[in-house]
Amino acid sequence: MDNPATIKNDPYASLRIPEFNYYLVIRFALVFALAMQFTIVEWKVNALTHDAFALGLIGLAEVIPAVLIAPFAGHIVDKREKRGLLLLCVIAYIIIGTGLFLLTWDKAVEGIPTKWVLNMVYFLVFLGGIARAFLSPANFSLMALIVPRTMYANASTWSSSAWQIGGMAGPALGGLFIYFLGIHWSMLLVVGVFLAPLYCLIRIKPKPIHYKAQGESFLDGLTKGMRFVWKTKVVLNAMALDMFAVLFGGAVSMLPIFATDVLHVGSLEFGFLRAAVAVGSLTTMFVLAYKPLVYHPGLKLLAAVFGFGLCIIVFGLSTSFLLSFFALLISGMLDGISVIIRQTILQLKTPDDMRGRVAAVSSMFVGSSNELGAFESGFMARWMGLVPSVVFGGCVTLGVVITTYIISPAMRKLDLKA
Repeated sequence: MDNPATIKNDPYASLRIPEFNYYLVIRFALVFALAMQFTIVEWKVNALTHDAFALGLIGLAEVIPAVLIAPFAGHIVDKREKRGLLLLCVIAYIIIGTGLFLLTWDKAVEGIPTKWVLNMVYFLVFLGGIARAFLSPANFSLMALIVPRTMYANASTWSSSAWQIGGMAGPALGGLFIYFLGIHWSMLLVVGVFLAPLYCLIRIKPKPIHYKAQGESFLDGLTKGMRFVWKTKVVLNAMALDMFAVLFGGAVSMLPIFATDVLHVGSLEFGFLRAAVAVGSLTTMFVLAYKPLVYHPGLKLLAAVFGFGLCIIVFGLSTSFLLSFFALLISGMLDGISVIIRQTILQLKTPDDMRGRVAAVSSMFVGSSNELGAFESGFMARWMGLVPSVVFGGCVTLGVVITTYIISPAMRKLDLKA
């Protein structure tokens, strides 16, 4: 049996588990395909409408089902075999991606009014939100069934890194493929990428189910995850901080308009801007694989999110492509700290029989904040103007950090080593 101290000092400990490597490919391929798909959809909707609010509706279309169905999805995930549920989610994404490929093909939609095409795109994004409601808790739960508890922190770092690599490559290549291949053929590539997680899931063995009803009612089982998060203040504070920072500080959804109207660049530069956050985050995560955040992680988390807000303000005020790129790059580096600390807290604090429900709560309040933030950004851009709305969001992020520091002693005293 591996010595826990040896595992702690081995940055590659979890990578020595064959099934975890398949899991990393799944994580990478899913976010790569979904990020590229979202980027292509953003570019297509912007080409059809040239409207910031229409871009914001993409996020709203996905976040509504993801939030409403999440409690039921988490309950179902805890009661079912995780690998099988992930297989169903991937198959659903293949079907949705095929539909988006047809809708972005001019010959396929010839004669169909633009409004109908737009509404069908929103509908397919809506269906993707339903699949995501199950994907997040099933994905989160599966990792804990593959690696031992002593490797959770290490596995969370590599898992988050795989996620960020996909988040980096998806938008960047999405922009490149739009430039070289066109929108519809780029969307066909997305469908092809979904075949990779399908293969890797087949290579992973079915996992045991830890769910124990213990005489609880359906309503109690449904709300148990929410009650656990509410009572576990460190988990609640980490989720709330990340949620509000992304909700108000996320400017990524407005990048197509920033690229064309503020920075005056094309799809190639748009792809680099879209990937800048993930590049920065990935850089941080590789560093943290060798230098884990052990001492005062709560204070470091607060400082990182504060810096993230400052970067968003700089991005909003910038009219230079290079300055905008580096503002997003640094914001990603700081965001990487937040992701790793939050994922480690969730893995260490969550009981095995509640992972699906707790992950569903995280998906509702953190994962969905990206899409809800996209809608918020679109709404505020229409109301306040594009640049003022982004600067305002960055200022709100700073306010959230200051408030969390004042009211949350649990976050200030957080010790992952303990």
